[in-house]
Amino acid sequence: MSMLTLERDRPVHEPDDPRRAAAARRALSRWVLRLAVREWKQRILIVLLITVATAATLFAIAVASATPGTPNAGIYGTAQTLVQLPGNTPGLPGVVAKIERAYGSASVIYDQPIVTGQAGGADLRAQDPNAPYTRVLLALDSGRYPTAAGQVAVTSGLAQLYRLRIGSVWHVPASAGASAGRAFTVTGIVENPSNLLDEFALVPPGQGAGLASPQNVRIFLGISMDSAAASAAGNVIPKNATVTAPQPSDSITSPATIVLIVSVLGLAFIGLVATAAFTVMAQRRQRALGMLASLGATERDVRFVLIVDGVVAGVLGAIIGAALGLGLWFWYYPHLETATAHRTDPLNLPWAAVVIGLLLAVATSVIAAAWPGRAVSRVPVVAAISGRISAPHVVRRSLRPGLIFLAAGLFVLYFSGGWNGGGGDAYLVIAAMIACVIACALLAPFAVDRLAQVAGRAPLATRLALRDLARYRSRSGAALAAVSFAVFLATIAIVIASVRYDDALDYIAPNMASNQLIMYAPGNDPTQYQPGQVTPAAKLAASRQEADTLAAQLHAPAPLELDLAVSVNVTAQGQPTENQSGALVSLHGPGVGGRMYLATPALLKTFGVSASQVNPAADVLTVRAGLPATGGLALVSGSFIAESPPGCPAGSCILNPVIQEVGKLPAGTSLPNTVITEQAARALHETIVPVGWLVQAPAALTPVQINAARQAAVAIGTTIETKSGQLGLGQISEGATVGGILIALGVLAMTVGLIRSETASDLRTLTATGAGWRTRRALTGVTAGVIALLGAALGTVAAFLASLAWAHSSLTQTFGNVPWADVGLLVIGMPLVGAAAGWLLGGRAPSAVSRQPLE
Repeated sequence: MSMLTLERDRPVHEPDDPRRAAAARRALSRWVLRLAVREWKQRILIVLLITVATAATLFAIAVASATPGTPNAGIYGTAQTLVQLPGNTPGLPGVVAKIERAYGSASVIYDQPIVTGQAGGADLRAQDPNAPYTRVLLALDSGRYPTAAGQVAVTSGLAQLYRLRIGSVWHVPASAGASAGRAFTVTGIVENPSNLLDEFALVPPGQGAGLASPQNVRIFLGISMDSAAASAAGNVIPKNATVTAPQPSDSITSPATIVLIVSVLGLAFIGLVATAAFTVMAQRRQRALGMLASLGATERDVRFVLIVDGVVAGVLGAIIGAALGLGLWFWYYPHLETATAHRTDPLNLPWAAVVIGLLLAVATSVIAAAWPGRAVSRVPVVAAISGRISAPHVVRRSLRPGLIFLAAGLFVLYFSGGWNGGGGDAYLVIAAMIACVIACALLAPFAVDRLAQVAGRAPLATRLALRDLARYRSRSGAALAAVSFAVFLATIAIVIASVRYDDALDYIAPNMASNQLIMYAPGNDPTQYQPGQVTPAAKLAASRQEADTLAAQLHAPAPLELDLAVSVNVTAQGQPTENQSGALVSLHGPGVGGRMYLATPALLKTFGVSASQVNPAADVLTVRAGLPATGGLALVSGSFIAESPPGCPAGSCILNPVIQEVGKLPAGTSLPNTVITEQAARALHETIVPVGWLVQAPAALTPVQINAARQAAVAIGTTIETKSGQLGLGQISEGATVGGILIALGVLAMTVGLIRSETASDLRTLTATGAGWRTRRALTGVTAGVIALLGAALGTVAAFLASLAWAHSSLTQTFGNVPWADVGLLVIGMPLVGAAAGWLLGGRAPSAVSRQPLE
């Protein structure tokens, strides 16, 4: 009788007595628990895998739900329309009442600007805390709201600037028009939770209670001007009013859609990680399960063992992952508030999504344990006891379904709307991305098998590692799918962030570094005035002297004077006569390149740009990588902007200017990231006007130093600007890259540990035959490096294919600004780090070279 005949065991039928079945389940459950306690070291890896996946998912849900999708709340509150009126509108109270009668209830805010020394200033504001549409724009931190004349509540920034506390008396600064000099008693500390950068002093609602003559009036309406009700009411809004509406919030990037996508993809990630772990555990338990089958255990009993294992690991991983994810969220949310300038309630989370995520993490763990349990339970008893490895399935069995899922996912993405689609396409995007993830999981074994086939001439350790990956293809394939999924998400995040930041004219970045400060000349704060105005000589000298003093106090080099090239005394329609600076504009649509300082020799020297590095024919120098390649640009003077003449007349317009990229220029939006050369300024017949001074301290500025600088600026009637919370493409892209690498490396480390532990018997054989520490290190290093490389390549290719299909109608917009260095770090850097870590940590010799005992 051949061994093949012996392995064809007769299937064991299920018992007819239900009491016997229940007793067997209890006995098996106790055995599983005792085994889990005895093998706690091996169980830690599986629990850690599920913990990391659960924590990453919950943290992503919390961040996505707390990040504002659009700036609507910070500007419009809950209103559908915002009407802004100048404070000098004739019959202002009657106009406001007329608008309310026509369009229904309204929330009205009266503003009077005051100088605080900080760019943007502050407002003396009359606002009703209980108004229907502006409640989200006002919150009380301490004390109470003002209710009578002579009372005020201030923001924390004003309280720090003027050294105020509840009960203090505050005198309105001299810059506040008719309200200047009035005394108010501070009753509380307030804030705008939708915009933490908004500084204001709150007085009781209504014109006259705290404001003698407001400069601006904002009327918030709950009705859209495009609605039938608004059309029936007629147009009662004055011609000097500005009417705006919030941006649509039903886009693919809305927080609700992001939470849904993150939840579903996080569940898929947990499933892939758990499948990789339990596939390894099922194979490790194969001999013990064979002994159970030889004693009469049925296939259902064998599957039950692994299901209980999955329940225990899933519950522990979900509990620890929830604690870790929420703990990480509570640590991170203050940093998120700073980055978004938006108050975040750390407990205001989508708890339904969190609870469902935890329950599904356990359910996914059970399913992931039952799947390999089904395969192990069908292994013949003799083969299971012998520890013989089952022949891997033919790769074509997973190749064809993988290609089908990939094609289906790309097909759905192609017709899901792209960047122009709305929130209704979110479900299509989710379904398509899940299909792409499934495709990665099905194609992973094929990739492992093909790589092992080309390992014939590789060194011994490399050849053994690759053949082990192919031999244990079901386990290594699941680990490879989990790594590729992490890379897939990181690459998608990089592409989406690059699209948001791809317009070189609409430049988005941090305004400056934390060690930098700009003191503006009086009347040139760009947030309050048109920069480029001529400052009286006495005030200009005082400001320059104060900038020198401030630099000395901060132990900084001498301040750099910032100059603008302007057209003098320009009159634009509806605007007062004033100086107007030139700009870089697009001739094919809206777009202005922002403020351009003059490229003086002192400025170029400060940033390390020598004269030999500058093209003599250059009109513009810039640090923006995509600006030189942008077509249809014109460099125009201030008079051209004011008059808008046809064509591009000489003397006020330079068509297709020569733009040179200079990487040494600063990247901040308020800094000279794009400068006009002196020869271009002369060609446009512009006048040079000093507008500020840049101070660069040797270290980050402290709140005390910033407050002292603000007070010094107030004393001379000017303002300063310091770093704000705006994030740039580099920070977002690098964050996504680092996050993807860390998650992928974490999964990689634990799955490689499981896979190499499964081949411990082979390692003992190698050691017994004389293999040294170099071979052992090489085995682990090659295993980690190959899984990381294949996972990075598979995830990156799938992400770019998905992006191509989804954004097929706007490929230039989608891929024109991708930071390829970060993509290269994912594809090349992560495998190198994984291989190096595996080599360094994989040299320990086995404790014994005897045969592995039955568990």
